[in-house]
Amino acid sequence: MNLAATTNENLAHTSNYLIYSAMAVYLLAFFAHMAEWILGSRSKVARTAAALTAGPDAAAETGSGTVKVQVAKKGGGTAVLERPKVVTRSATGNRDVPDGPGAAGGDVKGDLYGRIAVSFTVLAFLVEFGGVLTRALSVQRAPWGNMYEFNITFSTMAVAVYLGLLAMKKDVRWLGLPLVTSVLLDLGLAVTVLYTASDQLVPALHSYWLWIHVSTAIFCGAVFYVGGVATLLYLFRDKYEAKLASGGQPGRFATSVMERLPSAASLDKFGYRVNAAVFPLWTFTIIAGSIWAGDAWGRYWGWDPKEVWSFITWVAYACYLHARATAGWKGRKAATLALIAFGCWLFNYYGVNIFVTGKHSYAGV
Repeated sequence: MNLAATTNENLAHTSNYLIYSAMAVYLLAFFAHMAEWILGSRSKVARTAAALTAGPDAAAETGSGTVKVQVAKKGGGTAVLERPKVVTRSATGNRDVPDGPGAAGGDVKGDLYGRIAVSFTVLAFLVEFGGVLTRALSVQRAPWGNMYEFNITFSTMAVAVYLGLLAMKKDVRWLGLPLVTSVLLDLGLAVTVLYTASDQLVPALHSYWLWIHVSTAIFCGAVFYVGGVATLLYLFRDKYEAKLASGGQPGRFATSVMERLPSAASLDKFGYRVNAAVFPLWTFTIIAGSIWAGDAWGRYWGWDPKEVWSFITWVAYACYLHARATAGWKGRKAATLALIAFGCWLFNYYGVNIFVTGKHSYAGV
């Protein structure tokens, strides 16, 4: 028997246990994030409402960029204090709003619940990474031979991008709750519907291009995911700000949630920047795939469904970036186009692999 073609069942079982363990820790991170959002300090909640709607405690802006606030004095009377006004131009360009306290995932940076949630997320990431690594070692190859392996690697990479942004001192803790929720859903799908026993690769995948092409595709998808979440949250936050600007009063729950997010302008800019940053790498991914196809199948392009949808995704993101850069598209129109592009990527990742038959049908289900 060729030892290179055998499967180490002990390592394969260890990988499964580690993935289930990671799910358990991600669940703890989910509860910690929920506690951060629901039970955390709300000392700055409704700061946007105070800035956009006149209230008994808010006075008119001064020309010096400060806000006068009336504060009740001990023993009667009031005192007028001045404080700097921190505002950000909204993506729609027609109103000024403060950047919400949610830059750190809660109203108070360094909130205890948030730190616990991030700690659990780091631990879950390490455990899941161990699951991916032992899966690879069980068959001595890259762990990207089927959809189960794609999923566990993709969710690991998405968390790595998030933790990397935190390590770079980027205030993205607001991303923690949707990220952990998505990872739990992704892993739940992986271990139930998409699970495939550890085995060797099909002949077409025996190439060093597997490491280059698939790894860049997974990384690009993780970054596109982060941009997609930011864009979706932007739409909710922008609607919230528009309602405040028109004099409306959002519900208590909506206010509590939306005030924990950055301003719509910040979310819009963040989504654009991450999509623009990773787009050249997605271009390289398609080129690398074409070169690999030439080596494996004797042609660089054959209108395979995966090739077609990869190109459609490229065109969609190119249109989004072009509209932002040349036509000046911002706000909801650009966000809609960005979400369409991310939808194309999702179909390319899940739909083509699972429901469409082609040379890239490696789902294993």
